Amino acid sequence: MNSPSFRMPARRLAAVATATALAAGPAVLAGASPAHATGDHGRASAVVLRTGLDVSLLNKSVQVPLAVSLNQVEAPSSAEKTTLTARLDAVDGGRPFSVLRADVARATATTTATKAEGATTLAHARLHVPGLPLLSLIEIEQVTSTATCEVGRKPVARTDLPGSVTVLGKRVNLTAGGPTDVTVPGVGEVRLDLSNTRTTARSAAATALELKVSVNPLKLNVAEVDGTLTLAEATCKTPSPAAEASAPPAGTRPQGAPAEENLAETGGSSATPYLVGGAVALLAGGGGAVFLARRRG
Repeated sequence: MNSPSFRMPARRLAAVATATALAAGPAVLAGASPAHATGDHGRASAVVLRTGLDVSLLNKSVQVPLAVSLNQVEAPSSAEKTTLTARLDAVDGGRPFSVLRADVARATATTTATKAEGATTLAHARLHVPGLPLLSLIEIEQVTSTATCEVGRKPVARTDLPGSVTVLGKRVNLTAGGPTDVTVPGVGEVRLDLSNTRTTARSAAATALELKVSVNPLKLNVAEVDGTLTLAEATCKTPSPAAEASAPPAGTRPQGAPAEENLAETGGSSATPYLVGGAVALLAGGGGAVFLARRRG
């Protein structure tokens, strides 16, 4: 007599073994897929104006730093503000004074997976220092700076300057031959460094104007103003390209996995071992069920 009490467990055992073998195959394959490492998006920055001045008071007995910036941004960001004011204790009673006024003062910094760029634009601008409320340190029509770093290309730094500017009330022609010195008796001296650009294999920086200032206005209790001012600066760093995970060394074979060329020759695929394993489990389970049934009969 045949008894179903032995057939059903045997069949179930075979089905479970087959399902387990087939389910394990795709899981192992998924874990063996190559990893992809993403590169960084590089760096970019821009600033319209940065000051680093020391303001001396009362025959240099007191020194007050003036360190301010306008529209200083880092990627991804942008800013557009056309005025900058500051306060200094003991200068004009601590009231705010205008450092910069402009029609356009814009800074942008952008990055993508393949490109980083910083850019600045300054137009129709007047720059002041403490003690000279009516006389501009410099008046400028328009300056721009850009720094561009793109994957696979050499970084580029550019500046665009007008033919002339006004420094301490004097019209000055700008030349690319070197620094320009301006001296105004009874007021002070200004040295202009023009269009400073720098590039390396992966970075670029551009500064339209850098002013080295030494003025002695003798107004508003200010004895002397010394330091530097930077106008229209942009920088960038080239993004790192995405890198593939390293492959196993040539001639080596992952443990427990057949070589791909052997699979191709037999018409198999990477799933073949799991299908074979499932079939073996199914046959073993069925054979066991038949053997037990015959003994019961």
